[in-house]
Amino acid sequence: MKIWVNGGLSEAEDARVSVLDHGLTVGDGVFETVKVAAGRPFALTRHLDRLTRSARGLGLPDPDLDEVRRAIGAVVAANPAELARLRITYTGGVSPLGSDRGEDGPGLVVALGGTSRRPDTTAVITVPWTRNERGALAGLKTTSYAENVVALARARERGASEALFANTVGQLCEGTGSNVFVVLDGEIHTPPVASGCLAGITRALAVEWTGAVESDLPFDVLERADEIFLTSTLRDVQAVHRADGRELPDAPGPVTAKAMRTFDERSGDDLDP
Repeated sequence: MKIWVNGGLSEAEDARVSVLDHGLTVGDGVFETVKVAAGRPFALTRHLDRLTRSARGLGLPDPDLDEVRRAIGAVVAANPAELARLRITYTGGVSPLGSDRGEDGPGLVVALGGTSRRPDTTAVITVPWTRNERGALAGLKTTSYAENVVALARARERGASEALFANTVGQLCEGTGSNVFVVLDGEIHTPPVASGCLAGITRALAVEWTGAVESDLPFDVLERADEIFLTSTLRDVQAVHRADGRELPDAPGPVTAKAMRTFDERSGDDLDP
């Protein structure tokens, strides 16, 4: 495997970043995960736009998107795979110990690893911790993911692939790495970005292509929704067949199944929607 690190390709075993990189020491960084199918990244323009928004939210300089695209092209060409996860990481770079940034400039790492298509359905759990919809990092895709690691580990222990959070006012928010949709009386709803959830790329496309409504939803809507599904870069649209102890044995239900078909068709027609 070859990885792009700060200006060039390296073999994975030789790829190095400084132990003083701010992304490592204090989580001062942003990232994107992009689906690559048969060597072609999906929705890359949207992902790079969000990378820039996240960097600005942290006060980092705008990434050089021409360099990022060159790095992506080099990494994809060097690591052929039928289906893969491309990871773009952009950090505060080498800095003093502590929260102050250094003056060496940002760091850029682009890596790619093979993956497999997700199952059509999955199980989720809810967790007692909350997303802070008023926090400094709300809506930013940063490398500060330890909270997600803890929640996802709990989900795995309980036979689920995702953990869902409420926000501080008890509204449904998001998963550790996904957005959540519910079907109520035949209509698709998803939490608004103001809830504190990440403005997912797949989420935005699903809203656009299915006519889903952005709604403030109580956390317990999961106990009565007719159907539930998740969206993310690698899940696309994925039905939920169990939420905590509640079984949804007919998943994917008819509305979710239609959303899955629509997403597959539309994304197949346009690789950079």
